[in-house]
Amino acid sequence: MFTGIVQQKGRIISRGGGKLVIKPDMPVIDPVYGESIAVNGCCLTLESAAGGNLTFHTLEESLKRTNLGILPVNSVVNLERALQVGDRLGGHIVQGHVDMAAEVLQCRRQSDGDFIFEVALDPAYAKLVVEKGGIAIDGVSLTVVNAGRDSFSVRLIPVTLAETALHERLPGTFVNLEFDVVGRYILRMMELSCESDSSGITMDTLREAGFL
Repeated sequence: MFTGIVQQKGRIISRGGGKLVIKPDMPVIDPVYGESIAVNGCCLTLESAAGGNLTFHTLEESLKRTNLGILPVNSVVNLERALQVGDRLGGHIVQGHVDMAAEVLQCRRQSDGDFIFEVALDPAYAKLVVEKGGIAIDGVSLTVVNAGRDSFSVRLIPVTLAETALHERLPGTFVNLEFDVVGRYILRMMELSCESDSSGITMDTLREAGFL
């Protein structure tokens, strides 16, 4: 489990043969063989920390579903070690199971200094994105500001933009998305409940009545 609070950044120094090697900005203290580390929000298992570099084995599924398979060498990535019992939950519950990679549509600065970050969204996932709900973008815990059917937006404060890899995600590049796991289970239970309900109540009738 993770919280979506990025601890530091790193750079991809090599990728190939099922291995991803990252050079962190700062040394990882007491790295443990086999520990879980979120790289751009994707939970990977540490195989080696030799020479200060972090080496992970990357499954083909991970490379296809995330931006780790398309980011060029020297790209900046976000790093977060797994949550320990007793740690502050500063963000939200993040599993490190990326749902999809999505295109950045725009990142523009507002007059108040915040940045509007808009990301494309597959309409099939639109029901999992809720205004004021949580979402992880490249492993960063953020709050949805506007939720549409084919895109959504969040706001980034200057610190988030400067201290995470999101400053490199320009329009046309891709970011990893993980939707809120609590919302996912609630939606699934409601769908199953409606399927077995003989009363005729469906997701559509709940939506029309304003419950969704």
